[in-house]
Amino acid sequence: MNSRTNMTESHSKSRKQAEIAFGNAQSQFLARSRTVEEIDPTVRAREEKTLRLREAREAKELQDRLTAATALAAKRKNKI
Repeated sequence: MNSRTNMTESHSKSRKQAEIAFGNAQSQFLARSRTVEEIDPTVRAREEKTLRLREAREAKELQDRLTAATALAAKRKNKI
């Protein structure tokens, strides 16, 4: 019986260590998941802002090209 009790105690000790290790790993995983969830809205907001800025820049570039083309056409028309 003594060896059986000793075996149960060692099993119990190693099981406790394994459960603690698993709990630590699970805690780290959940902490990373929460961090990713917190970052996702920030990343999404940044991407949306970048898209809005890109669209605004492209619209301004198009307007600038149209203005330049109109000015060039008017200048040519005045020379004739």
